[in-house]
Amino acid sequence: MSFDVRGDAVVTEVEVRYAETDQQGVAYHANYFVWMEIGRTRYLEALGFPYHRMEAEGALFSVMEARCRYAGAARYGERVEIATQVTALRSRSVAFGYALEAEGRPLATGATVLIALDRERRPRRIPAEIARALALGPRG
Repeated sequence: MSFDVRGDAVVTEVEVRYAETDQQGVAYHANYFVWMEIGRTRYLEALGFPYHRMEAEGALFSVMEARCRYAGAARYGERVEIATQVTALRSRSVAFGYALEAEGRPLATGATVLIALDRERRPRRIPAEIARALALGPRG
């Protein structure tokens, strides 16, 4: 699995595994959310904030909204590119947008909204250093 920075997006590539498909070799729809999560994880890593670092610093993030609009089917063995970027940043939440494609054709667009939580799982402000990195993006 690889990723690179393109403008304000981090692009992650995953290969559709056999276990992710049905008998016709088409990826099951719920896997698109898994791929978006992989893209979001790589985005945060590109900012210098892998989940284990944020959690060690007392910042937990929980998905409070997720949506996906399907445009095509991913098939076994194809390479899916997930372009991830921050689309909105508030004091306690961050929204990510995703564009997925394979072989140059669109597969889906999606979005997730995450809320920052403290160790007791109560909403909190996004720590300043993390918020600054999210505002600046991967080239910040």
